[in-house]
Amino acid sequence: MQPDSPRNRLVGLLYSDHHGWLHNWLRKKLGCSQRAADLAQDTFIRLLTLAEPERLQEPRAFLTTTAIRLLIDGERRRKLERAYLAVLAHESADAAAISPEELHQMLELLESVARLLDGLAEKPRQAFLLNRLDGWTHAEIAEYLGVSKSMIKQYIAQVMVHCYTLLYVPTP
Repeated sequence: MQPDSPRNRLVGLLYSDHHGWLHNWLRKKLGCSQRAADLAQDTFIRLLTLAEPERLQEPRAFLTTTAIRLLIDGERRRKLERAYLAVLAHESADAAAISPEELHQMLELLESVARLLDGLAEKPRQAFLLNRLDGWTHAEIAEYLGVSKSMIKQYIAQVMVHCYTLLYVPTP
């Protein structure tokens, strides 16, 4: 990519026109100028990855939506980290023996699983996680979710197909 290409000039123009506005909007939402600055930068990094930024007709709508998605992703990651660390602390006296690298790899794996399960309805996702992570039986899950055992089988199959499709079926 050329430093003075039309694409780079456009992204620079979008940055100069909208960065201040986005930062202020995020600061009001988050109540923290530093977090707002980080999130604004991450949002513009996403803008850089667009295949055709010149096709953007509503830059502020795109920036707002992207920033909200990044905020949600960050919160999801922090929630996963807290849950994982809570389980480690509860179930393992050796939790302190885990190296930061191992912890990072485990958290990355959990985040990958969470991304794979995105887009699924709540009950199928819950049924799958209760079965695969917590070891609940179909009967226990059915009672908890208020559905039949055969519905639990369908939910789990639905999640398996969803994951298989995402991982192995090429997109056109």
